[in-house]
Amino acid sequence: MPVKIRLQRHGKKGKPFYWIVAADSRAKRDGKFLEKLGVYSPTTNPATIDINVDSAVQWLENGAQPTDTAKAILSYKGVLLKKHLKGGVAKGALTEEQAEAKFTAWLEEKAAKIEAKKDGLSKAEAEARAKALEAEKAANEARIAAQAPVVEEAPADEAEASNEEE
Repeated sequence: MPVKIRLQRHGKKGKPFYWIVAADSRAKRDGKFLEKLGVYSPTTNPATIDINVDSAVQWLENGAQPTDTAKAILSYKGVLLKKHLKGGVAKGALTEEQAEAKFTAWLEEKAAKIEAKKDGLSKAEAEARAKALEAEKAANEARIAAQAPVVEEAPADEAEASNEEE
């Protein structure tokens, strides 16, 4: 039975939410599946991905073929790296401890990148909010200045002119 690792859509219209599943390739997109491997929510920024890495690696080792999107998600979460490292352990190029250390270091680096992106997004949002507030203040001041009654300064001009003549 050919097995695919693919996305199964859930959620309301316009608010997609996906399950990452191992399913028979002949099954419908949202039909029967063999095992639920995780969830993927693209509506958040950055996208929320929760996946069982060990189970996904097990399916890949057993010959499951990921779709393009599923492969990108698995790569993003380090599943393909872990499979690669397990292959190195099987061939004797690495020990189990070295492979686990490499995978842990990669996960920490990836977490740091994700945190940096979240911080950058929150900083950009705060700057946009401050800019919008300044624009609103300027618009309010302009509106107030336009509504204020115009004071005639003609008598003051005449007084200055008479002072200059004397």
